[in-house]
Amino acid sequence: MSFIVNLALGLLIGVGLVVSGMSDPAKVLNFLDLAGTWDPSLAFVMGGAVIVTFVGYRLVFRRAAPISGATFQVPTRKDIDGRILAGPAIFGIGWGLGGFCPGPALTALALAAPGTLAFVPAMLAGMWIARVVADSGSAVPKAA
Repeated sequence: MSFIVNLALGLLIGVGLVVSGMSDPAKVLNFLDLAGTWDPSLAFVMGGAVIVTFVGYRLVFRRAAPISGATFQVPTRKDIDGRILAGPAIFGIGWGLGGFCPGPALTALALAAPGTLAFVPAMLAGMWIARVVADSGSAVPKAA
């Protein structure tokens, strides 16, 4: 049952990404272009997401356990380290250059959107490199 719930939620999110325009890199890049062809419509998408998330968290955490799991998995670390600063910085730079972030990129790949055939493999390679670096405990991945 958990698989069906997760699949339905993933499809709902994917449809939301397409309907909101988040899978269109031009829309994202226009939102980031404050001095040029600025498109403020994405601010409403983000504002709506923040409101839904705020209300959703309040409702969900009233439950003793999640619908599709035994316990809630909430982060417990509160310290700020280099990974916490570098990760979002790299994410933001990539988002600003490519107009994609991971979820919308996968949605756009399914729609055969231009640019995704280069972006998604690069994103997956970056995720793999980050995992190798994290597992090795060093700043540089070790050669095989």
